[in-house]
Amino acid sequence: MLDHARLAGRAEPSTVTIVDGTITAIGDGDAAAPRPGIERVELAGATLLPGLWDSHVHIEQWAVARKRLDLTGATSARSAADAVATAARTRPPGEAIVGYGYRDGLWPDPLHSDLLQAAAPDRVVVLQSNDLHTVWLSPAALARIGSPEHPTGVLVEAECYRAMRLLQEHQLVDLDRWVAEATAAAAAKGVTGIIDFEMGDPLLDWQRRTRQRPSDVRVICTVYREHLEAAIARGMPSGTIVDGTGGLVEVGPLKLFVDGSLNSRTALCHDPYPELIGTDRAHGRLETPPDELLGLLRRARAGGLDGAVHAIGDRANEIALDAFEQLGHPGRIEHAQLLGPGDAARFAALGVVASVQPAHVLGDRAVADRHWVGRTRRAFPYRDLLDAGASLELGSDAPVAPLDPWAGIAAAAARTDGEHEAWHPEQRIGIDEALAASSRGRSRPRVGDAADLAVIDGDPLRTPATELAGLTVLGTLLAGRWTHPMR
Repeated sequence: MLDHARLAGRAEPSTVTIVDGTITAIGDGDAAAPRPGIERVELAGATLLPGLWDSHVHIEQWAVARKRLDLTGATSARSAADAVATAARTRPPGEAIVGYGYRDGLWPDPLHSDLLQAAAPDRVVVLQSNDLHTVWLSPAALARIGSPEHPTGVLVEAECYRAMRLLQEHQLVDLDRWVAEATAAAAAKGVTGIIDFEMGDPLLDWQRRTRQRPSDVRVICTVYREHLEAAIARGMPSGTIVDGTGGLVEVGPLKLFVDGSLNSRTALCHDPYPELIGTDRAHGRLETPPDELLGLLRRARAGGLDGAVHAIGDRANEIALDAFEQLGHPGRIEHAQLLGPGDAARFAALGVVASVQPAHVLGDRAVADRHWVGRTRRAFPYRDLLDAGASLELGSDAPVAPLDPWAGIAAAAARTDGEHEAWHPEQRIGIDEALAASSRGRSRPRVGDAADLAVIDGDPLRTPATELAGLTVLGTLLAGRWTHPMR
């Protein structure tokens, strides 16, 4: 029993009874009598929320990024190279330098492998962009992947993903330990579930991990197109709870890409990027043509798998919505950063979930102002989507942004970090709406729900949006098990 718990927005405390991992009763805080064999935990007026979900995580990349050279503060290619030079002086000779997090969309100087060679002569240097769609390699790293003659060392989209696979620098036992650390940290933020968009076929990895130890979060596992036939052959449609995982791992959708990203200027748009006019990349990159996209979605649907389509630019979102309309079955669009007029209503009419990452509003606003000139009213349009009746799910896209749902909730509700003017404040949503979009539509705990719960030291509904990150998660329960214990 959880005694004297306050539900968000309510003044009077309640007692919440949990039996076998399920909420069985919610009653007056002073009326519940002790029950034999049931532990009582005093919450002393702390707020009890449904456990939070991060609906878009690359969990292995996030776990590894926490160990890598952090380049999020770099302001130019030269400053990033200087950070590499500093790392080279302090690390053992021959050790690869792997960094992440740079945003070059506003940098004054271009990326080039020569800069990395000068900073760390003959050393393998691998620098992945914040959006994960670009990797910047030194000559030694290019040689290791069999591309020593590459003119710049800057690889985007499919070439980037291939290089990152070839340059993995960790052992499986280390990776599993780091993932466990990352999910424990997520539980400490009140997270009880994630949708894992790790490339490949992460279901097999999660089966291995849950055999070793119970997971601290529920996991929905996506599958990428190269593993589609293997996933269909398993005979496990989307929504299947996987045996042997303690009920914590579920089969998710097929992940497909229509385009790239804003920072890499590969998001597919109707209007050209000003700096790329006259090039074959002027409008971004089409990664999966419409006919091919529809064919893959139909093949997945025949095998019982739903679709999750990455679309960032307005042209990409139009293509994705067209595909779901022709498929006749709803799915998800991941990111939905720039929509065309009327497309918010199409999300609602088709039942397509808009899986969005509000922390990107803060990180991408300056890049959007530069590269999406005159269209930013339609960028990250959360208010438009909700007003149209569409379903929103919030996530982080970690490691693009930290796996911290409070940062996303705050960004969705405030559209500012508190230090700058709100960016398109007309697209703000309420804290209550952001909380629901971060907890699978649940605003408060309900009888009959799994006891996936977060105990918070204040009421988010009574907290200014810009101060939400200052709330403390006192404890987290997953099916009635403490994953972040009360102190």
